[in-house]
Amino acid sequence: MAEAVRSLERAFDLLEHLADAGGEMALSELTEASGLPMPTIYRLMRTLVNQGYVRQEPSKRYALGPRLVRLGEGASRLLGTWARPVLSRLVDEVGETANMAVLEGDEAVYVAQVPSKHSMRMFTEVGRRVQPHCTGVGKALLSQLSDQRVREILGRTGMDAHTPNTLTDPEALLSELERIRERGYALDDEEQELGVRCLAVPLRGAPALTAISVSGPSGRMTREAVPNIAPIMQEAAERFAKELGPST
Repeated sequence: MAEAVRSLERAFDLLEHLADAGGEMALSELTEASGLPMPTIYRLMRTLVNQGYVRQEPSKRYALGPRLVRLGEGASRLLGTWARPVLSRLVDEVGETANMAVLEGDEAVYVAQVPSKHSMRMFTEVGRRVQPHCTGVGKALLSQLSDQRVREILGRTGMDAHTPNTLTDPEALLSELERIRERGYALDDEEQELGVRCLAVPLRGAPALTAISVSGPSGRMTREAVPNIAPIMQEAAERFAKELGPST
């Protein structure tokens, strides 16, 4: 029984390594990342391939399999449901629309939103996908990745200029991500849409790359308000990340 549980833990660890590497790795890379013997990894990966949770490419590299999509979609829906009380409290405390997004592939995907009570408020459709370089949640998500992973994503998505404020240079964005890691929050300063400012924080320690944000008209979400809003956001993110973490 103990061996069966250990094998299950190892299989999940291998799936996590695949996800961290962008979804695809060679057997030798999995061996180096996990520290497990190659025969053990091979046996576990064959089981995952047979179940559809991993696929083996013609190059012999292993990739996350299509059967994980259904699990991910279900988990994303539940994540949105679990997030609503957290987002509702943020709306009450900050007064602006609160959102939650996850990194799915190369895009930030909104999985939950609670609108502000103001008549003039921000609205983002749940399920909407956006480029991460120009949004608060996107930058908060990217800040949780290595510079190499960020460069790979930007190489595939490009850096479209949505407003004159949008960062379109990879080096400038990487510098901004370093500042985000140091201060603990990201700012979309009218970079996605003129007249809209957004403050976002990563959910560090959450099971998947996740971020929450508040957004509103720049006339209400002023730069001067940011230092007051940021600690509220960080506390909410830390509390919710703990709720999402493994039970002890």
